[in-house]
Amino acid sequence: MLRDITLGQYYQTESVIHKMDPRVKLGGTLLFIISLFFFKNYAGYVIAALFLGMVIRLSKVPFRFMVKGMKTIVMLMMITVVFNLFLTQGTPLFTIWKLTITQEGLKMAISMAIRLTLLIIGSSVMTLTTTPNNLTDGMEKMMGPLKIFKVPVHEVAMMMSIALRFIPILLEETDKIMKAQIARGADFESGNIFKRAKAMVPLLVPLFISAFRRANDLAMAMEARCYRGGEGRTKMKPLIYHKRDYIAYGCIAAYMVISIVVGRLPFLP
Repeated sequence: MLRDITLGQYYQTESVIHKMDPRVKLGGTLLFIISLFFFKNYAGYVIAALFLGMVIRLSKVPFRFMVKGMKTIVMLMMITVVFNLFLTQGTPLFTIWKLTITQEGLKMAISMAIRLTLLIIGSSVMTLTTTPNNLTDGMEKMMGPLKIFKVPVHEVAMMMSIALRFIPILLEETDKIMKAQIARGADFESGNIFKRAKAMVPLLVPLFISAFRRANDLAMAMEARCYRGGEGRTKMKPLIYHKRDYIAYGCIAAYMVISIVVGRLPFLP
């Protein structure tokens, strides 16, 4: 299960999406996620799915690899669907014991499931096609105007990038600790959900120790390389827009207009 989490991982390959400026991918991902909350019919979600499918095809990242990350949010999706299904007021469809499923609840549950799926896969495309260094540079450039308000933009971007990079590292560390404890007789599979959660508690201490050790090693490595923050730093590979980036911006703008207009038409289902 832990190996199925793809968030924060980078997939090395040669593609148009990999070569794009990280600012285009960050902005495009943010706009794509925002667009999902504007739709009032399923036609908008169809357009969003087609657009996302086209981006995945251009990225040359195997679709199985992206869908693999969905396994980890199945429980969250089920909880969200159940809550929307039974707790949304509206026109009753049928009743199960004391719980009533409404027409509005069913529509909301389906919409939330589709929205979560597209949101997770869309975010994974960005992290799978962008290196942590490029991600940091892109975030720093995009948040540049905040320097006017004395916001430490470089430090914030660096923290976000390090946090994202640590996700797969900590997951790998957790997997190693679990295997070591299983070899010593620990049982993480049997019992109900509460027993399994309780069995995971012994993992926390070695995991926290490992996380602090890695953070300390990273801090020492940065100090050894004379890292003193973003003031006055230069870039070995400065971000420069190319023709493909402007074309991508045009495609994103066209998608936003078409999807939101079609997704809010009242006569479509």
